Amino acid sequence: MKVLVIAINTFKEAVRDRIFYNLLFFALLLICSSILFATLTVGEQSKIIIDMGLASINIFGVFISIMLGIGLISKEIEKRTIYTIIAKPVHRYQFLIGKYIGLLVTVIVNTVIMGMGLYLVLMFNEFRWSHGIFNVNIDIWKAIYLMSIEFMVITAIAILFSTFSSSSTLSAIFAIATFIIGHLTEDIKLMGDKVAGRPLKVVINFLYYLLPNLDNFNVKGRVVYGLEVPLSYILIVTLYGLLYITCLLIIAGFIFQKRDFK
Repeated sequence: MKVLVIAINTFKEAVRDRIFYNLLFFALLLICSSILFATLTVGEQSKIIIDMGLASINIFGVFISIMLGIGLISKEIEKRTIYTIIAKPVHRYQFLIGKYIGLLVTVIVNTVIMGMGLYLVLMFNEFRWSHGIFNVNIDIWKAIYLMSIEFMVITAIAILFSTFSSSSTLSAIFAIATFIIGHLTEDIKLMGDKVAGRPLKVVINFLYYLLPNLDNFNVKGRVVYGLEVPLSYILIVTLYGLLYITCLLIIAGFIFQKRDFK
């Protein structure tokens, strides 16, 4: 019950944040503008709209996840409400989990709204060129679903950094760096296979398995070109994401439990 109350309050606070609405507005604006770029090509309108739309959802979804995640602790410290919270009969891990669930709901709602915006733009484009015959690629929802799992992971990463960093700027830098590196893990693995020194190879391989492989959640290319995304792959990637999130929250909870706010 305590976790649920914290989650609801967190969701209400998040949806009142101006940054949330600004990012959502620009995301929807970019998705809608994709139809203008699509008119410059012949026969490839849907592919361009899907490509630009999914890219917009990914970029703005990541920004929203990071902005919400890094503000988890820093905002409470700035408003000095953290001292009231830790003085109440609420375990710190309950506070952390409740906050994460509230942010998670916010990110999912935001992702669904952007996904619906993209789907409506695609429907409009198909209606315009197909004389009322709709043939919209529903696999875009598979890509959006996997991106939402990626956003969940990124939010957990941002929360982890916010638990031990007193600066929201540093937390944001760490989270963005992890996001970038997370999409380069395969390159890191290849680099580790090519290096000559064994100690360096061990370090690189350790980083490869330690850092999240965020490229697993990227199926935009397959969806754009109409390639199938197997349900078995979606299930495996989902389990990978949930396992990684669990590990991140356990570590974050341990750090948050030991942190001294006095």
